[in-house]
Amino acid sequence: MFANIFLVGLGGFIGSSLRYSISLFLERFPIINFPFATFSVNIIGSFIIGFIMSMQSMQNSPNQSVKLLFAVGFCGGFTTFSSFALENVKLLQEKQYEQALLYISASLIIGILSVFAGIFIAKFFMK
Repeated sequence: MFANIFLVGLGGFIGSSLRYSISLFLERFPIINFPFATFSVNIIGSFIIGFIMSMQSMQNSPNQSVKLLFAVGFCGGFTTFSSFALENVKLLQEKQYEQALLYISASLIIGILSVFAGIFIAKFFMK
């Protein structure tokens, strides 16, 4: 049990640290008034979780440690739904309705497509 908690914590630490590093890097390149850092990590995280979970489901004996480290820990620490929600509230409060709609729509659609892409690529590698 402690080993599982450690794996989730380690993955979360790596994911959160990487998310913070990406946001620091992307702050140097402001793109209109669009939360590109959160958008990027959520899309990348969606792809990673789709890939990891698909690879796990195709194996005869899925590795629970890999799932805990990457899907639960890393992706849980890396992706940021609470930040996504807060950034949308700020856009709406600033009456930037088009930006909020674009952000919400693009995050959902591209996020779901990224999960499918991860599944597709995982199946390709398992052939």
